[in-house]
Amino acid sequence: MSKVAVVTGGSGSIGFACGEALAAAGYDVVLTARRPEPLREAAGKLGARWVAADCSDEDQFAAVVAAVDHVDFLVHAAGILDGTFVRKEAPETFDRVIRANLRSAFVATAAVLPKMPPGGRIVFVSSTAGFQGMKGRSAYSASKAGMNAFAQSLAAEVARDGINVHVVAPAPVDTPMLDRVTFPMHVLRSSDVADVIAFLDRLDPSVVLPEIVLRAAAEGPLASEPIMPEAAVLKANRSAGRPEDRP
Repeated sequence: MSKVAVVTGGSGSIGFACGEALAAAGYDVVLTARRPEPLREAAGKLGARWVAADCSDEDQFAAVVAAVDHVDFLVHAAGILDGTFVRKEAPETFDRVIRANLRSAFVATAAVLPKMPPGGRIVFVSSTAGFQGMKGRSAYSASKAGMNAFAQSLAAEVARDGINVHVVAPAPVDTPMLDRVTFPMHVLRSSDVADVIAFLDRLDPSVVLPEIVLRAAAEGPLASEPIMPEAAVLKANRSAGRPEDRP
């Protein structure tokens, strides 16, 4: 019987990289995300299956779980980065981020657990913002901190079933999610996150590794040049009185 992996956010940078790594490890990969066209394209590149669904909606995500007999590996990589300073943020924005990042973790997990055998793994792609809140991103930080606490509680519940729960918390990753960040930063690649998740698959199921935090080297011979997100370029150009476009 083949091993099955479900990857949420499967058409995004990190989700796609995770799907690619698990497919290389021999998994029958099912990608899921909200938008059918990018999802179909991503699945086609991997030779994976796909089911379009909003993983924060229990009725839609039920269709993902219905497509498989069992789930050995769940990677929850879906999420959004949105919001601003609390004094300027609309409650609707806060709710949207919490729903996309935290409610989705509950919905996907609750749907998958009845089909996960002993030895199964659940991996939540969190963020270092869940440990140290980001200024101007209170909703995102709160959603990731909530995900971390959810994972801890879940791990205590499912240990008796032989299921491992992991939090992988990267510092900034070079994805389109960073386009609105207004300062340069040292970043990880999506493949770096996927490599860590593929490493978890190689662990004996009896090994408990609840949390991994990773970041890019910021100094020394291994540090790469920091990237300049789109918003950082625009901010620098405005400060210098230049046209607001990339050089």
